[in-house]
Amino acid sequence: MSRLFAGTPWDRPPTCERCGKLVAECRCPPPVPSAPKPSGQIDSKGQRVTVRREKRQKGKEVTVVRGIDPAKNDLPNLLTRLKSSLGTGGSLDGTDVILQGDQIERVKAALEKLGFQPK
Repeated sequence: MSRLFAGTPWDRPPTCERCGKLVAECRCPPPVPSAPKPSGQIDSKGQRVTVRREKRQKGKEVTVVRGIDPAKNDLPNLLTRLKSSLGTGGSLDGTDVILQGDQIERVKAALEKLGFQPK
């Protein structure tokens, strides 16, 4: 009679990925957790950002915010805060925040409230 999981990882006892010993016999130190990604934090100290208007396909105008450091800021959270405070749509394109419409002055004011230095 053959077993259902014979020869599969579920048939064998678990082993350590680093030393290869059984987990019960392993003496490896526990893995060091990596630095957590910023969740919801916005670190705007001394960050100069560029706010400009661009024309897209079919004559649509958008406001683009460039120069935000993605390592220090949670860009999806920042986008959500800007969209809700301005009452407009928007998206992320890499590290650029794109907001619908020509809203340069309103975006600059919202960014200044958050502590950024828009130009």
